[in-house]
Amino acid sequence: MIQLSRFFKADAAIRTAQPIALGLPRVGVAGEAIGEPERLASLAALFPNAAFEEIAGGWPDRVSPNLRILIVAVEGASESSVEDAARRLRQKAPELNVVVALRDATIANSRRLTREGAADVLPAPVSETALAISLERLLASHVETAAPARRTGQIVSIVKAGGGVGATSLGVQAASILAGRAPERGIGFVDLDLQFGTAALYFDLADALTVADCIDSGMELDGTPFSSALTAHKSGVRVLAAPREMTALESLTPSMIDGMAAGLRRDFDLTVLDLPSVWTNWTNRALEHSDRIVLVTHLSVPHVHLARRQLAALALQKLDAKPLTLVCNCVGADADAAISRRAAERAIGRPFDVAIPEDRRAMRSATNQGLQLSDVGRNSKVEKAVTEFADVISAHAFQLSEMRR
Repeated sequence: MIQLSRFFKADAAIRTAQPIALGLPRVGVAGEAIGEPERLASLAALFPNAAFEEIAGGWPDRVSPNLRILIVAVEGASESSVEDAARRLRQKAPELNVVVALRDATIANSRRLTREGAADVLPAPVSETALAISLERLLASHVETAAPARRTGQIVSIVKAGGGVGATSLGVQAASILAGRAPERGIGFVDLDLQFGTAALYFDLADALTVADCIDSGMELDGTPFSSALTAHKSGVRVLAAPREMTALESLTPSMIDGMAAGLRRDFDLTVLDLPSVWTNWTNRALEHSDRIVLVTHLSVPHVHLARRQLAALALQKLDAKPLTLVCNCVGADADAAISRRAAERAIGRPFDVAIPEDRRAMRSATNQGLQLSDVGRNSKVEKAVTEFADVISAHAFQLSEMRR
């Protein structure tokens, strides 16, 4: 672990780290949220392009409209303290980013404060490394907001209603169709299922660069040249594969996802992210970066139940406002299904946007050989349905692409 403190020597008498310079984003530290007063000077030295100031007492009742980041302390063991923090987060100005140093942090109170609007929740006492990483992300976001808006590529994330729904093969085929149809448009596919990802095999690219390779390289992910570094499938899709070995989910972090999303938007008109079935801090961040979320399920009682749970989780994380495409994969005759399509839609609470007919023979043949569906059975019903799905998830991305040309 890098100890940032060893790089700095600060006068313990310092209370305001630097004069407030015009044009610099202002960072306020309420009371002793970060610990000893000299740590404020250390942070100021680390971020010369921000103006740090100490705010006496605890969380101020009135916050200056010029303040962009506020660091506050909250007592996690005190229900009233957490409740007061949640109320203040709900009432804060949208442009104010609040970093909470949470004492006696638990998963429950951390998630609650995040849902209420905290930009970051860090267990107290806060390590200088964790605080520096958080501030770096938030200050970078401020710079991007202040700069002229840039049109960037779109990100579509695929979420599974449990295992075995065929979400990966569906995403692989859709990306291949889009890349083959318009070679001039950059299409990326990123397999973030760190433990059970198989997309590279479906593309027949067993030696493709992996997420683990990118992490181990030490290069910042936003600086990775994805358009040239990633292996290209013959359709034109650039593929970032899941790790070849079983990899801990904690190998990725939200800040890594921030960098990855920035690089993918820069290099591709459209990127498909294939996410694992589990929820983590970084999968949540990936969904926050997404322009569209795709939820894939089957016509079975367990999968319909899991689809409802996934939709509820999206709502709980305030991600339900994002465009969502609900896909029912492998749809056969109602007589053969465990549950009818109409009954499934009633149970889920919304209709399916796309229904992919069952054709296991064609899909299995395509995925086993790394081919497109058109190569194993042109103009089949399943190919037409997957093409329709590809059109749905790419429409907005390609519109933006045309505007950039």
